[in-house]
Amino acid sequence: MKKDHIFYMEYAMRLALKAKGMTSPNPLVGAVVVRNGRVIGQGFHAKCGMDHAEVVALDEAGHDAKGATLYVTLEPCAHFGRTPPCVDRIIQSGIKRVIIGMIDPNPVNNGKGIQILRNHNIAVEVGFCEQKLKEINEAFIKYVTQRMPLVTVKIAESLDGRIATRTGDSHWISSDRSRTWSHRMRASYDAIMVGVNTVLRDDPKLDAWYSDRHPVKVIVDSQLSTPQNANIFSGKAGVILVTLPVGPGQTTENRSILGKKARILEVKGKKGQINLKDMLKKLARQGISNLLVEGGGTLIGSLFDEGLVDKVMFFISPQIIGGKDAIGAVMGHGIARLDSAFHLKNLTIRRFGEDILVKGDIRK
Repeated sequence: MKKDHIFYMEYAMRLALKAKGMTSPNPLVGAVVVRNGRVIGQGFHAKCGMDHAEVVALDEAGHDAKGATLYVTLEPCAHFGRTPPCVDRIIQSGIKRVIIGMIDPNPVNNGKGIQILRNHNIAVEVGFCEQKLKEINEAFIKYVTQRMPLVTVKIAESLDGRIATRTGDSHWISSDRSRTWSHRMRASYDAIMVGVNTVLRDDPKLDAWYSDRHPVKVIVDSQLSTPQNANIFSGKAGVILVTLPVGPGQTTENRSILGKKARILEVKGKKGQINLKDMLKKLARQGISNLLVEGGGTLIGSLFDEGLVDKVMFFISPQIIGGKDAIGAVMGHGIARLDSAFHLKNLTIRRFGEDILVKGDIRK
């Protein structure tokens, strides 16, 4: 594998990451035009609906792109979406060779862009920095292949695995440093989700401090019992209330009032509760490809029970709460045997003052 290919692909990948958190449900893509060992054009996809990375890079290169090499992190698109096909622009530019990081997992394009380029006598090589590129676009990959958002669970818990005392007090288990980092991290997600019990107990705002990007707030509330004056409705971010179709426990009046403050998303039921898989599929249809679940223990436990969690972030504070009635971080039914326990891969551990952050992917 040529070193210059790796060098320029990593260059393109760094460009792609400049738009982290801004392109959903599109992928992060970077592109570099190289001629005689010199970069003459570069670009990245900045936001859904804006020019793709290849177009930005080719525009910068101008007429000098003729006979040059284009490095792009993801296979160029061959279909009309919000923008015209990138392969047409590449062909028109006179580019003689295209080096592609990874094939587009989107079934609409998968391999088609490469074939069209080759049909026009453009040399194509594929497969550079592929694993790294899959990692930065893991939400996009799941979104286009499964029509489901990537689900990350974030928990702040005590050393003995509690997220609140037996009286419901949880302010604050994690440290100021942990919470500051968490707020910064929120802005990279499309939506922040909590169960209605968290709203009733903590009355959170779920804002993303330090950012102009405001993820959608999602409340899982089967009976629409969210208070009309809840803090969740403050701020600039939109709110989605996930609920069951009208039935016992829901009043028409409350539904009407809440419907003026939020989008009401009806999903299928499952034993009287929200069908979580149907919920995720319908959230994906709303353009949500990357979902952060912040509580509570019942919702998180149910997501684990259904096998719907992809990644976890556990902030562990050196406090011991104790008590059998204290609220656990992961409730639900749980497992019957230890050999069925969820294991993490790609594990990382980081310190935030006294807190420890454990991150990892759920091994499936």
